[in-house]
Amino acid sequence: MLEAVGVSPFDEGVYRAVLSGSQSAVRDLAESAGAGVARTGQALTRLAGLGLVRRVGRGQWEAVSPRAALAALLHRRRSEAETAFADVETGFADLSRLHRAGQLGSDPGSLVQVLTGREVMMRKIEELSRSVTTHQWTLDKPPYLEQVGQPQVDEREAATTRAWVERGVDIRSVYCLESIEPPGRLGTILNLTAAGEQSRLLPHLPLKARIVDRRVAVVPLTGGSKDSIVLVHPSHLLDGLMELFEAYWERAEPLVAEAPDAVEGPSEEELMLVRLLHSGYKDQAIARQLDVSVRTATRRVAALMQRLDAGTRFQAGVRARERGWV
Repeated sequence: MLEAVGVSPFDEGVYRAVLSGSQSAVRDLAESAGAGVARTGQALTRLAGLGLVRRVGRGQWEAVSPRAALAALLHRRRSEAETAFADVETGFADLSRLHRAGQLGSDPGSLVQVLTGREVMMRKIEELSRSVTTHQWTLDKPPYLEQVGQPQVDEREAATTRAWVERGVDIRSVYCLESIEPPGRLGTILNLTAAGEQSRLLPHLPLKARIVDRRVAVVPLTGGSKDSIVLVHPSHLLDGLMELFEAYWERAEPLVAEAPDAVEGPSEEELMLVRLLHSGYKDQAIARQLDVSVRTATRRVAALMQRLDAGTRFQAGVRARERGWV
C-alpha cells in the first residue's frame, strides 16, 4: 500500500510490526517479519529516514504517529513529483526546439503540411478540435467548410465550445463583418460568447486562421478553405501567425459589451442594435440578423435613436459609448 510513497513491501511489514507495540526490539521485529536481524535493522533505518519510526534506546524503536508521518511523507513525495514533472516539461520544450531546428535543417517541408479534399480536411479539423487542451484562437471569415446557420452545425459548434470551457481552454475569436452576414450567424456567435468564448469584431480580416494549443495553425492555402488548407507546425512561421493573431485581437472591439447594472440600462436587443449600427449595418442587414421585416428593423433603430437622443446613427453610437453600452 505504501509503495507509492517509497516504502517497499518488506519495510511496510516491519513498520506494521512496530505499530503493533508501544516499543519494539529489533530481535522481536525480525522474528515478526520472518527475517534476519541485520535486514530488519536496515529496514528500520530506512523507515527512520522517511520519518515513520524513531530510535528510543539501544535496539529499541517506536512508531511516529501514522497520521502526521504519512501526511508529511505524502506531501514530500508530491512535491518531488511536481518538481520532476516540471523538469520533464522543461526538457520536453528543449527537445522540441532541438527537433524543430533539426527538421528545419533536414526536412523543412515537414513543418508545413498541405491537406486537400473536403473529407480529409474535415477529419483533420475534427481531430484537432478533440485534442484542444489550452488554446483555441481563431481569425474567422468566410467561406466555411460547412454551411453556417444550420441548426445542427450551430449546436455542434456550441457543444464543442462548452466542452472547451470545461477544460479551461483559452477561447478567443476575432470576427469580421463578413463573418456575421449570414442570417442567424450573429445569434450563434452571441450564444458562443455566452458559453465562454471571448469574441471581438473587426471590419475586415485579410485571412482566416485557427491556432490550436499554440502548437499548430490551420490556414487556408487560397482565399477560402474549401479546396485546401495548410497545417503549420512549430516554427518561426507559427510564431509569426500567433503574433498576428495577438495584433488583430488588440485592434478588435468586444462583440458583446457587459450591460451596466443601472435600472435604465439597455436591453439585449438594444445592445445588439448598437453593435450592428457601430459595425456599419444597414436596416436590411439588421432585419436579417433580428429575423424581422425591414420596416420593423427601421422602427426599432428609430426607437433606439430616440432613446439615446441621437439625430444620426453615428451620433447614436457616440451616445451609446458615453453611457458605457459599448
